Amino acid sequence: MKIHLRMLGCRLNQSEIDMMARQFEQQGHEIVENPALADQVVVNTCAVTSDAVSSGRKLIRDLHRANDAAEITVTGCHAQIAPQDIAVLPGVARVVDNASKDTLVEKITGKPTELFDIEPHDRARLPGFGNRTRAFIKVQDGCDNACTFCVTTVARGAGRSRSAAEILNEIQYLHQMGYQEAVLTGVHLGSYGHDAGDSQGLKHLVERILAETAIPRLRLSSLEPWDLAPGFFELWDNPRLCPHLHLPLQSGCDATLRRMRRNTSQSEFRELMHAARTLIPDVRITTDVIVGFPGETDEEFAISENFIHEMDFAGLHVFRYSIRPGTPAARMKQQVSKDKKSERSHRLLSHAVEQEQRFAAQFAGQTLPVLWENISGATENGFINAGYTHNYIRVQTVHPRVLSNLITPVTLDTARDGVLTGMPMLEGVEIETLSGDLP
Repeated sequence: MKIHLRMLGCRLNQSEIDMMARQFEQQGHEIVENPALADQVVVNTCAVTSDAVSSGRKLIRDLHRANDAAEITVTGCHAQIAPQDIAVLPGVARVVDNASKDTLVEKITGKPTELFDIEPHDRARLPGFGNRTRAFIKVQDGCDNACTFCVTTVARGAGRSRSAAEILNEIQYLHQMGYQEAVLTGVHLGSYGHDAGDSQGLKHLVERILAETAIPRLRLSSLEPWDLAPGFFELWDNPRLCPHLHLPLQSGCDATLRRMRRNTSQSEFRELMHAARTLIPDVRITTDVIVGFPGETDEEFAISENFIHEMDFAGLHVFRYSIRPGTPAARMKQQVSKDKKSERSHRLLSHAVEQEQRFAAQFAGQTLPVLWENISGATENGFINAGYTHNYIRVQTVHPRVLSNLITPVTLDTARDGVLTGMPMLEGVEIETLSGDLP
């Protein structure tokens, strides 16, 4: 059977789709990139904004137009919140809620799935793994926070953690498959282990992964800024833990944060940023910001904007507030106009570009490790290899060889649009490249 997989939204959705791909492949099915060739299509939806919901519905319709003979299975947060709306879309054969998502492959194929039951020498022959370099590992699901704008708690339920043994087993398996980097993901990653009574669960999990696996790189996805236990940043003494933090701020104004029910403030966030930059060399810190939250006045936005400038993030994800039914913020008065949200979004996005470029440019002339992930094109002089440094700066180089899935030291050169060019060194020998010849 041929399967086409698609997702929208967060890294957690990506990790779930990746898991499904491995389960389908272990049963002998083929993952295809072209939906027109598929017998079955799976879509993992998002509901974080109204735009995400609209995009998901459009994607399902587009997939049905591309192949009206394929059965479409829809899961994810929008499928959880509005299953009746999804079920009537053309081509949809089944809707699987988030609670049943782990058995989705079994529901489609009729066969039970066993993720780690294949011997290492057989794993290498599984199709579809040849060019994969970074694996997203779901370590927990659900959230116990009560942010007034967020529908995720409704869609994902209470926080719950996977066992450390299962996570370690998965990472070891993926490393044997050839993956060079594991990214830990979750709805509320920093709460890992809290449901089992371990207030420092994520710290303990990271320590075990670094001690009991040999995967070259470990990266953490989004972390709520109030979740980090004392001594957490000391974990980065181990160079395998990538110096990259995504700390969602959502607003730089204390009054707005209180209406959002975010458990942080300017002073607490400032202290956290200082600690991270002091203890983690070369750390890249990015964030999420919502503009136009109900009641956000021009003065509150100005306070938030000034704080964002002060924090000097290496990148911003900017979201225009979107009313999500079932959330407290949807019932708040003083909803901000669409035009004002658009204006504020453009201002922050312009600032984000400057921040990203400035952060990348400071590493020109340095040598950093790069995991080469894919080929983004070619010139007459070779392949355009693209990858990321340990602190998540995108790097490109033109080289006669395909470097995918190699981690090499790279002498970084010029920066353009937040992307650095560089000269990779293989086995300690600098290889001549034409990195300045990028189109």
